[in-house]
Amino acid sequence: MRWGSIANPLQGGFFVAAAHRSERSVVTGKERRKVAVQNYIWIMIGSALGGAARYWCSGFAASRIGETFPWGTLMVNVIGSFVIGFFATLTAPDGRFLVGTTARQFVMVGICGGYTTFSSFSLQTLNLARDGEWFRACANIGLSVVLCMLAVWLGLVAAAALNQMKGA
Repeated sequence: MRWGSIANPLQGGFFVAAAHRSERSVVTGKERRKVAVQNYIWIMIGSALGGAARYWCSGFAASRIGETFPWGTLMVNVIGSFVIGFFATLTAPDGRFLVGTTARQFVMVGICGGYTTFSSFSLQTLNLARDGEWFRACANIGLSVVLCMLAVWLGLVAAAALNQMKGA
């Protein structure tokens, strides 16, 4: 599994990866459905938490900086990009922390998916362009792409450094 991948939702528990279980059990169709439903519930909870965090963070930025430029959306996307890069690397098979597929999906699909706002970014950029604010629209595109790529890389580097540390 690559550092950024999210494996099959029917594998692994919340805290222990399936590859590290000592016994292999036969899973029935009913058990698979139960696990799938539980995974969806965890992802929904993560999405709700991420969405609430996005709402707060965007509102905080708007109240402090203003709303003439979508700073809140930019901030949310940069932070979310850092978090997904950091968590994906930290919990990869060769990462520092061993977590199950469900935990990875809870954070990466649920929380990060509910938190980041690419659809908001797209709509706000289109509205800037439609209003004739071409410089701001292009600045939003450029800053979002460059800063989010930088943030996901910094998250990867920070987690890789943490993975290399000795001890707890």
